[in-house]
Amino acid sequence: MDEELRVLTERLRKESAGAPDFERLVATADHDTLAGVLTAAGQPLWARELAAFRLGSARDRRAFETLVLLLNHRDPARCACAARALARLGDPRTARAAAALATNELRVAYALHPVRLLTELRAPEAVPALITTLRRRLVPHDPYGKVALACVEGLGALGDGRARAVLTDAAAHPRLAAAAEAALARLPA
Repeated sequence: MDEELRVLTERLRKESAGAPDFERLVATADHDTLAGVLTAAGQPLWARELAAFRLGSARDRRAFETLVLLLNHRDPARCACAARALARLGDPRTARAAAALATNELRVAYALHPVRLLTELRAPEAVPALITTLRRRLVPHDPYGKVALACVEGLGALGDGRARAVLTDAAAHPRLAAAAEAALARLPA
């Protein structure tokens, strides 16, 4: 069992409170059984998350919709888990979904993991989405500093010259200045 699955299993074992289906879902190698959990009515969230993570990690695209929903969940641990599985999944729809979540102002409180996933994917949607999200964070008293910082770091990692203007603006913000300067240094001349 890889480390990510081990950590997820420990967290969900507690959440499942000893439900008999838990160990069965951990042990099964049958992807159809796992996919059935995603479509069956009345399944608990822990079961859906476990099944989706295992399918996504196995590159089974039936996990895509559930993983995208979890990527936008209010629980950061669920978001992080979904982001890892989506990165492994290799579904071409992932970058577009992550970009939509990262730029959704109504859900910006949950945009941290979609922003990080976009950086990891290095897809064509990443730079425009990170620029849009960061530009919106550069207003006075914006409460989403972690999202802004993730955008700055992501744009630096992506090294795309289109980010120069927004990173220059970010450098004027004390909480982002050091990261923005480092990101600007990574851009092509």
